[in-house]
Amino acid sequence: MSIPQGDFDVVVIGAGPSGAVASALLKKKGYQVLVLEKLHFPRFSIGESLLPQCMKFLEEADMLAAVEDAKFQFKNGAAFTCADRYDFFDFREKFTEGWGTTFQVQRDRFDKVLADEAEKQGVEIHYGQTVTAYEADSDKATLTVENEAGKSYQISAKFVLDASGFGRVLPRLLDLELPSHLASRTSAFTHIKDNIDSDYDRDKILITVHPEHHEIWYWLIPFSNGRSSVGVVAPREFLAKMEGDAESKLRTLISEGCMLASVLENAEYDTPVNIIDGYSCNVKQLYGDKFALLGNAGEFLDPVFSSGVTIALKSASLAAGVLDRELKGAKPDWNEEYAESLMLGVNTFREFVNGWYDERLQNVIFAEDKNDDVKGMISSILAGYAWDTENPYVKDPARLSTLAEVCSNG
Repeated sequence: MSIPQGDFDVVVIGAGPSGAVASALLKKKGYQVLVLEKLHFPRFSIGESLLPQCMKFLEEADMLAAVEDAKFQFKNGAAFTCADRYDFFDFREKFTEGWGTTFQVQRDRFDKVLADEAEKQGVEIHYGQTVTAYEADSDKATLTVENEAGKSYQISAKFVLDASGFGRVLPRLLDLELPSHLASRTSAFTHIKDNIDSDYDRDKILITVHPEHHEIWYWLIPFSNGRSSVGVVAPREFLAKMEGDAESKLRTLISEGCMLASVLENAEYDTPVNIIDGYSCNVKQLYGDKFALLGNAGEFLDPVFSSGVTIALKSASLAAGVLDRELKGAKPDWNEEYAESLMLGVNTFREFVNGWYDERLQNVIFAEDKNDDVKGMISSILAGYAWDTENPYVKDPARLSTLAEVCSNG
């Protein structure tokens, strides 16, 4: 089994979306880039509903054409329902300029498309490689890696980008992990043959709020092949007290989902149900001595607004730009140019996640007679444009509380 040979400017841990995009961007700038991936692609992953902001970063990495050629499910917005209430946001009707449409993707195929494109652009990717240690000195960063044959070796580079997602390689090795400030929740999810009526709008993700327990919500993400991703998010204790296995719990909760239950009345549950518990996470720092953390390797909030891939790709774009300046001999301010810049959008999403669970945002979404301008501002954030400080709800996310109060009193 081959071991990477040669001199590398950058080693990227993980070939998922942030790793593929960051490596391609750096390769375009002339750097020798190596990607080390623990698994083999294609492999299953959740996070299937992209946001339009993602399209900008795919364009930047010259990967958009390949994604379009893959014929994923077109997406133009998000629909929300609770009991007999229903509303939707069309992402083409938003405050911020830019893409208003995107795709809903099976991540096994999507991630492989991006990784394959990175390889076509000259990035070297080695699969089946597990990073077990990290060290840095004044000249380089050195990773200890174990391949599938059990052989350990070392590889050095001027800089390491950790794009390992929920694997969180460097946070674990360097003791950077912190508990999330968000409450611990559990998700049960699967892929189904949906058998949804042809009149149903497959161009939008459907977010359903449980009619009695508003902290419980479901996603339905239709794909282009007659299948869908479906899942529920609930407090850990709530799911733990339910009887039955993971599938019976998921199906029981879906049966209580009013519109969702009707939409999925003919669905075939032909894939095992997975459980993820306590998925929200945080870190002490997003960068350090010759390394930076991308996407979920840094912080993951919550799946409710499908922000994960958007944050991952934004982090890849930012880090590639800052690292390019460093490798050219400049002394960029990683805190200001990377960490603070990235956290601007993460904190916007965080306020909306908190607002979702304390029902401020639910009150806004389901309010009648919405102001079109304000709805466009909210639509922009839901579409992933959480870094646009021209948007009052990005410049000051706490304005959401005032808006929710107005909606409640209206």
